[in-house]
Amino acid sequence: MAAATRTPKVSPTIGEVELEVRPVRIRWVAWILAIFLFCFFGAGALLVYVESAGFNFRPADQVAMVVLGALLAGGALVFTRPRLRAGAGGVEVRSAVLTRVVPWDDVVAVTFPDGQQFARLDLPDDEYLAISALQAVDRAHAAHGVRELRALHAKYAGR
Repeated sequence: MAAATRTPKVSPTIGEVELEVRPVRIRWVAWILAIFLFCFFGAGALLVYVESAGFNFRPADQVAMVVLGALLAGGALVFTRPRLRAGAGGVEVRSAVLTRVVPWDDVVAVTFPDGQQFARLDLPDDEYLAISALQAVDRAHAAHGVRELRALHAKYAGR
């Protein structure tokens, strides 16, 4: 049998992706919460079908409960978005809402200060960019990601 060849991922902003890291625990928590919220509001929509205590729920109310559950579940899934990608062109950091690309020349260091929740890219003028994909709760996974990112920084910074 022939070995499967894997095509490398290519980002339009940083080129070939050499490192991609996503958080682990927050993704599990977000998916569990999303499923719970959707099921909770879906069950609530089924349970209000019965008239009781003078309340009269119509089918539109039931649909609204299901839609509300879907919206809240979607809101919980926003926390599955954080990602870090790095390649020869720099570092792409995606948080829950925004994505920022930083070229290697602008990265002073990759740090994970004691007591902080996220690793960060130290930038010039005492600025930094939090990397929400590398979280303290992920322990070994985050430590490995920081090591790999530091190796890429040493390889590409100042070229």
